[in-house]
Amino acid sequence: MKNRFMLAPLTNTQSHEDGILSDDEYHWLVKRAQGGFGLTMTCAAHVQEQGRGFPGQLGIFADAHLEGLKRLASGIQSFDSVSIVQLHHAGMRSPEALIGTVPQCPSDNERSGARGLSLNETRVLIEDFVAAAERAERAGFEGVEIHGAHGYILCQYFSSSINTRTDDYGGTLENRYRILFEIIEGIRQRCGANFMVGVRLSPERFGLHLPEVISVAQRLMQEGQIDFLDMSLWDVFKEPEDPDFQGRSLMSYFTELPRGKTRLGVAGMIRTPTDAVSTLEAGADWIMLGRAAMLHHDFPARLADDPGFTPVELPVTRAHFANEGLSERFIDYVKSGWPDYIAD
Repeated sequence: MKNRFMLAPLTNTQSHEDGILSDDEYHWLVKRAQGGFGLTMTCAAHVQEQGRGFPGQLGIFADAHLEGLKRLASGIQSFDSVSIVQLHHAGMRSPEALIGTVPQCPSDNERSGARGLSLNETRVLIEDFVAAAERAERAGFEGVEIHGAHGYILCQYFSSSINTRTDDYGGTLENRYRILFEIIEGIRQRCGANFMVGVRLSPERFGLHLPEVISVAQRLMQEGQIDFLDMSLWDVFKEPEDPDFQGRSLMSYFTELPRGKTRLGVAGMIRTPTDAVSTLEAGADWIMLGRAAMLHHDFPARLADDPGFTPVELPVTRAHFANEGLSERFIDYVKSGWPDYIAD
């Protein structure tokens, strides 16, 4: 990486309904590479058709996606930005109306109506994550990030309240996280030695417990099988929700861990140059920008030119977002989820 800025893997609903890359999604991502991000990561790309979580989601579950993925990898790299695909399966968060079948979960889930996966289906899921990584490598991407955060299917396996399995993928901490380590092992065995592998984790919420996530984060970095760990904190300056761990920042529980050769990054409410510098000084190896990258496609380049530059304040006009490379469909998605982001 030429700098310590990554583009966050933002849901944008811009691709085609069959998962094939659209011109709008290509433009959104490559514009960030052009704007100076040292690493540009795709949105969550689903590794199984039935693992789709959003309309217009980028797919990586079939060779039909390869042509678009090759174009995207090449476009990102043309601006000296490292290209990464985020691998995803929504699990019980896949809307039934969208996927046309009952969503999947590690165990039957009454609240969502999802059905539990069999042991064989769990092994197929692992295989499909690994196959998606191979597909990313064939497309020319320099690596993948395994999405184990935000309550999606891997996170569902990690949760002792959601995952009630009694086989090798449920029960103990080791068993619940076994699926992640087997995916990593499969990618390492079947992709090239220089192909990067990262993992995104949530430290709390979604049925997770901070001490367990700290333990897993330490194991991931100590074993050295991944190149980077991405902690999605929601707010890098917040304290933990667990009262037993309050009194210091949530981020500090991860920055204090020995890392070996693994790089540690964080995401969450990094909006200004001051936020960025403070987060890096607090011990992160790199930072991931989401909203700040939507508002300024060239945030890293602006910061390099002027460390004191002042980002635009929300709300902004639709025209501002359009000038920053967001399509009308993406802007509509932002408007529906965060109406206070848009002024008109």
